[in-house]
Amino acid sequence: MTEERLATQERLVADDLWVFGYGSLMWRPGFRYEECHRAELLGFHRALCVYSYVHRGTPDCPGLVMGLDRGGACTGMAFRVAAGEAEAVIAYLRAREQATLVYEERRLKITLEDGREVEALTYVVDREHEQYAGRLPTEELLRLIRQGVGQSGENPEYVIATAAHLQEIGVADPLLDGLSRALTADETGPDRAS
Repeated sequence: MTEERLATQERLVADDLWVFGYGSLMWRPGFRYEECHRAELLGFHRALCVYSYVHRGTPDCPGLVMGLDRGGACTGMAFRVAAGEAEAVIAYLRAREQATLVYEERRLKITLEDGREVEALTYVVDREHEQYAGRLPTEELLRLIRQGVGQSGENPEYVIATAAHLQEIGVADPLLDGLSRALTADETGPDRAS
């Protein structure tokens, strides 16, 4: 490969879009990507801190979904989208993540598992939004999750799948693991037997 072609290829990759997922985007991105890696974002942590009015609940019967909240660090997945598809992927993500504008769209520096640092598009919770739940006791988390059903399905499914994916990529999250165990027990308990 000539130096000129290599330079063109490097420039195209530099123009690609990186997306950082920390909830359902990790296990159901919904868009085509060129590569994906485990990645870390500093300054924010994953939290069940967003009342879901659309995807996993309704305004009358909200569920709970993840948000990036201030402080700490978050390990998730980074997806590289080819430059030519970036505009379509951003439009898709805005439609998916910004149904009620509870998130702020940000481009933040993340570190990939191979040590590369890239800027990635991600969604940070807006603490001033009415859907910001803050930090809730475990019993309240479970109550909201158990009741939540929205356009994307039942809320327990979302929490169980997120916890399972984090385990698959080697991320310990004791709270999510505990919630997942309780929700799985609900599904297999004696009252679910037919």
